[in-house]
Amino acid sequence: MELRVTNWRWRFECVVGITALPAEMQPDIIKGNKGVKNQVNICNGNSIKIILQKIRIMKKLFLVVCSLMLVSLSTFAQRYAVIDTKYILDKMPEYKDADTKLQQISDQWQKDIDARQAQLDKMYKDYDAEQYMLSDELKKKREDELFNKEKEVRDLQKRRFGYQGDLFTERQKLVKPIQDKVYNAVQKIAAAHSYDFILDKSEGITVIFADPKLDKSDEVLSVLGIKS
Repeated sequence: MELRVTNWRWRFECVVGITALPAEMQPDIIKGNKGVKNQVNICNGNSIKIILQKIRIMKKLFLVVCSLMLVSLSTFAQRYAVIDTKYILDKMPEYKDADTKLQQISDQWQKDIDARQAQLDKMYKDYDAEQYMLSDELKKKREDELFNKEKEVRDLQKRRFGYQGDLFTERQKLVKPIQDKVYNAVQKIAAAHSYDFILDKSEGITVIFADPKLDKSDEVLSVLGIKS
């Protein structure tokens, strides 16, 4: 039992870094035993290093936790609102007029392309029926005509409906001024209510739930002078 107590005190003094040992223990451990004395010094030095390292780790963890708490609190403090631009635009008469005009232009261009495609299909059908009676020279001529006609149709379709094509340009000309009006109205509401950001749930942003009080679409319409 006495041996256990002595060993426990030995371990305790190594951990806390105490080099002095009780007098009753000195004859057995320190006096005349340099190896054990060196072991005590090494134990004390290593223990202090471990304790300091743990303190540094704890400080870092504390700083990380504090930073996360500050970020969470700042996010929670942000003010935001939700709008539905599709709902707003559908309520605007000028947008409906612009959309109708764009549809008419699109239909007219598509009819032109369809007519050219029908003509190309007839040329292919005629060639398939007559190619066996044509000379190689006439075959080559008809095939070149088919190639050029098909390229003409594809180029026209791309020019009318392709990326940044004629329809895109018309939409920019007719719809963008209306979208700018909506954007300016949203800016006024954001400034009046000190919103940090406003989400548009019609633009592919998934809003699983939002308090109806947060939806300011009707307020935007009111700023635009439109009854909801």
